[in-house]
Amino acid sequence: MARRERAAGSFQMQSAKDFFKPLAIGAPTPVREIPFRPSRMIHFFDPSNAKMATKVPDLAKKVDVLLGNLEDAIQADNKVAAREGLIAIAKEHELPCQLWTRINSLDSPWMLDDITRLVLEVGDKLDVIMVPKVEGAADIHYVDRLLAQLEAKAGLQRPLLVHAILETARGVANVEEICGASPRMQGLSLGPADLAASRRMKTTRVGGGHPGYLVRTDPNPENPEAPRPTAQQDLWHYTLARMVDACNAHGILPYYGPFGDIKDTLAAEDQFRNAFLMGCVGTWSLHPVQIDIARKVFSPAVDEVLWAKRVIEAMGDGSGAVMIDGKMQDDATYKQCQVMVDLAKALAEGDPELRQAYGF
Repeated sequence: MARRERAAGSFQMQSAKDFFKPLAIGAPTPVREIPFRPSRMIHFFDPSNAKMATKVPDLAKKVDVLLGNLEDAIQADNKVAAREGLIAIAKEHELPCQLWTRINSLDSPWMLDDITRLVLEVGDKLDVIMVPKVEGAADIHYVDRLLAQLEAKAGLQRPLLVHAILETARGVANVEEICGASPRMQGLSLGPADLAASRRMKTTRVGGGHPGYLVRTDPNPENPEAPRPTAQQDLWHYTLARMVDACNAHGILPYYGPFGDIKDTLAAEDQFRNAFLMGCVGTWSLHPVQIDIARKVFSPAVDEVLWAKRVIEAMGDGSGAVMIDGKMQDDATYKQCQVMVDLAKALAEGDPELRQAYGF
């Protein structure tokens, strides 16, 4: 990438080599590749809630990512308490999972203090900073430079990664440039509620389908009055597919976002599975009941992994074609199987049950 915007509103021609230079003197060197770490569920919690804070050590044993939420769902009067609560939790605990945070939006009065306090106080404990309502590369460039300055000041040895939420129409229109805006871009999440409002969609649901968004079969010519079956459609299919493509084109990770109907666990599982099949590596969990759903859905099915291993073994170097159980396998299916097996291996490293089930 030979061209990179270094300041909001202006482009500067840069050598491709400059892209991976620190943006501040003394800041850690940017990563050249985003490391894959299991993140099947990003579990949100409110750090200002003292009762919830006591549950953090136990929750951390059950999730891949624990995220201290500072933005939506935190009342204005609790913004500072949430920030300070997260700092206290990070200092007090050595967590067995990743620790992320979602800061307040860039146009809020809390955002600057969020980043400054967190990086200077517990920057060595944080893995990823989630930035809401990102609308273009300029938003990422601002956060990128600010983080580099604070990392240098704090003496951090590794760069913090940035995760953007896709939740405005402008953000979707600029999704490719967002993904490629900085070496510290870790991934994107779909933010369906704010995106629905931004698009003026006529739904009050947080993720999932809608009974009014459907297709209907044609009338039966022989019986025009006969019932005509319908099928509910996915409001988010286009956006999710575009996000997955943009993320993979830039070597970062796509995630489904929130599913707001906590009681409808079946629909949540369906939505998560759609996202998994389309290429997402994880989702948000807003309630403990969604944790196990996400773990199950975003871990490849055992029979699929065993089949993929069988294909890889039969294909050898991946060239040519073979017939297995009457199905032709060639280099394309070999690559598909490799995706499945690579993910299974990564998840199995920290999960003895999966390791045994997958046969690694």
